[in-house]
Parts: sequence; structure tokens; C-alpha cells
Amino acid sequence: MRIATFNILHGRSLRDGRVDLDRYAEAVRGLDADVLALQEVDRDQQRSHGADLTEIAAEAMGATDHRFAATLRGHPGLWTAVSDHSQPASATYGIALLSRYPVREWSVLTLSMRNRLTPVRWTGKRWWSLARDEPRAALVAEIDAPGGPTTVVGTHLTVIPGWVQRQLVDLHGRVSSRPRPLVLMGDLNLVGAEPARLTGMRPLVTTPTFPVEHPRRQIDHVLVEGNLHAIGPGRAVDTGISDHRALVVDVEHT
Repeated sequence: MRIATFNILHGRSLRDGRVDLDRYAEAVRGLDADVLALQEVDRDQQRSHGADLTEIAAEAMGATDHRFAATLRGHPGLWTAVSDHSQPASATYGIALLSRYPVREWSVLTLSMRNRLTPVRWTGKRWWSLARDEPRAALVAEIDAPGGPTTVVGTHLTVIPGWVQRQLVDLHGRVSSRPRPLVLMGDLNLVGAEPARLTGMRPLVTTPTFPVEHPRRQIDHVLVEGNLHAIGPGRAVDTGISDHRALVVDVEHT
């Protein structure tokens, strides 16, 4: 089974600043993932041509089951929170999880959020600025994988220092009773070994993923608990879109 996580930057390429839906579909198809977690996913947004980026990815990879969880509604700069993940009809933005294998059960978890302005130093900037957090969520799927039932969690954690650690620890605790093996993956906005240290989970891939052209930091992760092991070295893939590389690893149940 091949699993992957990819922050898609709503399908935009830094090379020309454009969202090309055919290029986006080809990027997803090229990963050849059986289970794929996506972050920064648009639906019905003008900047991504009004497309449903989850549906495009599902068709490209041949997913039999998939789910999109909206965390924001409206348009960039005019966002409002989506608190109940009820898939509003308006333009939305969030995360997605897709599987080529049947999903027994889906659930969406709303993550804790810091509700005040907090100093943040953005990547590549020397100064700090005040930022307000945005809603965050996790998608949980119990999948009928070839080696047996597998729980997969896809998420995109906050950029707020200190709070991101709290979110991860809280999320891990909330899925601790789910069937094993358990995979937790996504853009965790935590560097290197910190996610493994905070959760006690095993990292399946250790390689830089950001920024895309010359990655220096790993902030995208695939963590596991239980009898699931990598059967080869994972890799970070420059797909031609996004400011992140996709993280891909082949695994088997043992």
C-alpha cells in the first residue's frame, strides 16, 4: 500500500503562479497513492477556477472513497469559520482524505483553536507579526486495507508556536482508541523529530519537504503506531505544484 500526504497550495505552482487543473490532476496521478491526505484544498473558489479539487484528485488517483472537510467558507481575505463541517454550498477551503480501498467509517474532528492575536515569524521573514489562527480539523477514516483494517488520520495543524504542539498532542489522544495500525499524516507545521517525540509514534519518512525547490525542513509527516512498516525509503516529491513537496512511502502490514 502506498500512502502520501501533500499540501497542494490550492493547486498553484510557484513556477508560474498559475492553477492549472490538468497539471494538478497529473501531479496527483503521478504520486500513485492508495491513500492520500491533502491540505489547503479549494472547492468552488475563483482562484482555482471554481473546481472541486477533491473530486479532481479522486478521479486522477482512482479513489473509491474520499471526503472533504471544509474549515473556512467564503473567499481569501473574507473567510469565515466552518464549525460543523456540514459541507456548505458556498465556496470553501479545507482538507481532504482519499482512498482506493473501501472506508468503513468516516469522522471529522474539530481541533482546538487559539482565539487571540499571537506573534508569528513567517518562513523567510526576519520579523515577527501578529496573526490570528484559523479553524483546523482532522479527517479520520477506518480503511479496509489489503493487510487488514487501518485507521488513517489526515490533518493540517496551526502555525501558532506553542499551540501547534498542543493541537498534535490533543489529536493523538482523541484517536488513541481507534483500531491499529494507526497512521497520522499531514502538514503538521512541526520540524523534524518533534511530532514523533510528542506522540510516541514512529516516523515512516525522514526527509525535508519545505520549501519545494530546495527543501531544508520537514514539516510534512507520516507517523504510525502498530504493525505497519515501510518497505522502502520514503521520498519527498516535487510535483511541479505547491510550495511543499509531497511525502510518499510504501508500507505493508506485518
